[in-house]
Amino acid sequence: MAATTQQQQMSMQSRTGRTNQRYGTQGERLVAGIVPLSQDKYYVLLIQSTKRGGWVLPKGGWETDEATAQDAAKREAWEEAGIICKISYDLGLIPERRRPDQLTTQAPKAEYHFFEAIVEKQEAQWPEMHKRSRQWMTYTQARQALAERPELLDALDRCTMHR
Repeated sequence: MAATTQQQQMSMQSRTGRTNQRYGTQGERLVAGIVPLSQDKYYVLLIQSTKRGGWVLPKGGWETDEATAQDAAKREAWEEAGIICKISYDLGLIPERRRPDQLTTQAPKAEYHFFEAIVEKQEAQWPEMHKRSRQWMTYTQARQALAERPELLDALDRCTMHR
């Protein structure tokens, strides 16, 4: 099976570290994420968090070599969920919602920029396949799974998936 040009550009290595991380004017980490929807918009793909267990949306740091937050969000979707997707909507900026006692040096204050996307391809092998599982969920299931993450719930609630 021949790989597409886009797949050839997609690395099987996840980026690590924060040396290329972008930060905002208040020192907040700039994070880009995807709300990955099925073609019919009845399902959203969630991934397992590597740090706390539970389910999250694909997201991660917007790095200095990425021209746009969309580029970062699509890379994160590939690395964490093994999906190639087409962004359909900019869901906007979501401020930090965690309490100060929930912030750590590993998880500092952040500003989230989420995008709604339609999953075009779901690969069997992807960079973080040994660290994360993924699961399609209905809106109701996803709301329950993301209950502890208000910033992710906000992104889910902004998307156009069927409720």
